[in-house]
This record gives sequence, structure tokens and C-alpha cells, in this order.
Amino acid sequence: MTADILFDRVGAWGVVTLNRPKALNALTWGMVEAFRAQLLKWEGDSRVMAVLVKGAGDRAFCAGGDIRWLYDEARKDPARACGFFREEYRNNAAIYHFPKPYVALIDGVVMGGGVGISVHGDFRIAGDRTLFAMPETGIGLFPDVGGGHFLPRLHDGVGLYYALTGVRAKAADCMAAGIATHYTPTDDMPALERMLLDLPFSERAHADIEAVLDEFAGDPGHAPLNDLRPGIARLFQGHARIESLIAALERDGGSFAAETLETLGRMSPTSLKLTFEQMKRGHDLDFDSDMRMEFRMVRRVMEGHDFFEGVRAQIIDKDRNPKWKPARLEDVSDAEIENYFTPLDGEEELALP
Repeated sequence: MTADILFDRVGAWGVVTLNRPKALNALTWGMVEAFRAQLLKWEGDSRVMAVLVKGAGDRAFCAGGDIRWLYDEARKDPARACGFFREEYRNNAAIYHFPKPYVALIDGVVMGGGVGISVHGDFRIAGDRTLFAMPETGIGLFPDVGGGHFLPRLHDGVGLYYALTGVRAKAADCMAAGIATHYTPTDDMPALERMLLDLPFSERAHADIEAVLDEFAGDPGHAPLNDLRPGIARLFQGHARIESLIAALERDGGSFAAETLETLGRMSPTSLKLTFEQMKRGHDLDFDSDMRMEFRMVRRVMEGHDFFEGVRAQIIDKDRNPKWKPARLEDVSDAEIENYFTPLDGEEELALP
């Protein structure tokens, strides 16, 4: 246990609290290592029937990884910086395979790495403050932490839309997309948590939790995503290459297509093409194979240009004017993208149990 992440056993529950509220509970290397180690302990502890994960403070569940630390570390030693991703992805896999019910209270900002420690569990409860995004193409990265597995499995091309654009989703859209499994009003979250932690489990722990969540379920209201869904389904599906998708948007002429093109025009061209390929390949991979693929990808990203330029422009200098290299999608070659997916040397590969 560190001050940044707290572990408690409350009745039959293991409780994880991400405890960096001033940093929007962003994940550090130590946090993901400790998280996975604790999950493995609880997996073998018959007293623990389920796990609940929450974020400290009232602003965020988890805003992702500590990007500024990664930027500084990877500039000095890309291989060492990728040690963070190695441990983060191993933790994501531990969550995905965790055999007991896993509940994430995502009432707040949930982005990047925060998605990885919530979306792969059984239950994701959104509240009024929920704000989801996978904004990685805007910093020269790609939607990792298992994004290549869960995003292509969202219906109607919604996953590819979120992956490429980094568009944000509030609670209603998270429910409509399938990112959240339940909605509870923020004001009811404390009572929900108390009832969950007081729950007397039967032999059907998942059903017991589901019954409590249903009792607290509310109506998140209208989901703007549903207004866009027909256009997303028509424009984001059925393409073998991102160039085809871009051409479809350009031909469409509607306001949604125009706004989407404007958004994509701000993203790293390399990240866009890389993310499109990630989504295409990830659709047919099991979870562990996807994580191994993403580790190969991120290892190469840390040796490139756009991640560092994206973080500089968005987080460090905040001029919001990244100079991508290449600057145009048509200048990103297929051979360059293919290199991101080739196996690493020997022990550099991501090893999962």
C-alpha cells in the first residue's frame, strides 16, 4: 500500500481507493504494481467475495496515466518508460480475468488508464459527474489499456468513432454506448456504496450485486449519442482503410461529417492511422493477445516523435499547436504503420500469466 492507492477489506469486499485527488487520481507506476499485487491476493482470499474500486475526491475516478512523468522519462529512456505500460497492461489483464465480481464507481473523469481499470470489470456505475474519453490520438498515442479489445466491440461503429476523435461522453452516452453498465445519480452514490458494502452475499454474488444496482438505477436522460448513431453507423463502418473513412466523411457534406473532419484534422496523422489499424486487428483478438499487440505498439510510439510533440503542445506548453511528423495522413506509409505491430525482441514482449 502507498498513500496514492489505498486497500481495505470491508466485510466481504476488497475496496480500492485511488488516492491522488489533486492529480485527478492519475495512475503512477507504483499504483498499478500495487493494484495488481492486491488483486492477486484477494483472488486467493476466500473472505473476499467482490472488489469495489473508486476515486478519492469529487472530480475524478481516474484521469489516466501520469502523462507528464511518462514524457520526461521516455525522453531519457524509452525502454524504461515502457516499464510503466508493462505493469499497467498486466494490471488491466488481471482485472479482465478477475474471477470475482468487480465494481467500479466511475462518477467523475474517467479517461485513458482510468478506462482500463474500470471497463474490463463486471459493473461500471456512472453518475452525473461521469466524463469518459479516450483522447490519445490528440497526444500522438492511441487508445491503449485494452482499447483495441473493447472499443471495436461497441455497436454501430461507436468504438471507432470514440477511438479516432477522442470525443467526450457523459453518463447518458456512456450508458447508450455500453461503456457503463448502470447509472446512479451522484446524490445516491454514497447510499449505493454503503448498501453494496453491507451486502450479505449468497452463492450468487454477481446476482446479489446486480439486485442492489437495479434498486439504485436512475434515468440518465437523453443520450446525444443516439442522435449521432445513424451517422456514425453509416460513416464509420465497413472501411478497410482510414483513407476510405475520411473520403466518406468528405463526400457526406453534412454537419456531423464536417465537425468530425475538423476534429480529426487536429489529431496526429500517425496516431489516426495506427488507431484505425489497432481497432481492425483488435476486433478479432482475445484480450491477452490485444494487450501484447498494444505493448508492441506503445514501445514503438515511445521511440517516435508525435507523442512527445503532442504532450508538449497539450500539457506542457499548452499552445494547442502540435507540429506532427508527418503532418498529413497521406504521408504516413503502410510500411511505417506495420512496423508498430511487429514482434519485439525476446524478453521485451509483454508476458501475461
